[in-house]
Amino acid sequence: MRGYRLGFLSSEASQSWQPGDEIVWREVWRGTPWLAHRVRVVQDTPELLAVHIPEGARFVSPPGSWPWDGGHPWLRGTGRWEGHGPLILHRPGDAFTVWAMWHGEERTLAYWYVNFQEPPRRTQEGFDTYDQELDIVVSLDGSWLLKDDELMDVWIERGRFTPGEVEAIRAEAAQVAAMLDRGERWWDEAWAEWEPDPAWRVP
Repeated sequence: MRGYRLGFLSSEASQSWQPGDEIVWREVWRGTPWLAHRVRVVQDTPELLAVHIPEGARFVSPPGSWPWDGGHPWLRGTGRWEGHGPLILHRPGDAFTVWAMWHGEERTLAYWYVNFQEPPRRTQEGFDTYDQELDIVVSLDGSWLLKDDELMDVWIERGRFTPGEVEAIRAEAAQVAAMLDRGERWWDEAWAEWEPDPAWRVP
């Protein structure tokens, strides 16, 4: 799987950001951007890129760019992030990210969310990636649940993924599941206590 894990790719190899910077996260399918939103940089080091989607962040999409019926689900309703914004941890070399998800008025950690996606490719304005539908929800007690696997073969039929891509995505998920079964987590669980700077505006 290391051949599939491409890490952070960029023509701007020295591109890096400072905490508080606003950058653009684009979802790009087959070379076509179909969703974009701004995120706030929390940390950017050779070992980790951490970004935050604040509550109220707006999502935009060119007309017709989502090639399936109904449009992207994030654009339904208000077209903005609702509820506590997640902190998203990217580790170079991984074809997934880990999201800290909070809930309630006291903003307590609800669960960790492993989102399978193409490894981020840095650009001058931010990074490009592509969500791969499959997810793992990790409960606070360490148990986990594979989410949306039943959709993967449907997406092959509809042309979103090839059979080879789905095989690679599922293999990546199996590796993460095995790690969780061993009681391992590469991310620091202290991120559960992180809070955004109250001075940060909604991008």
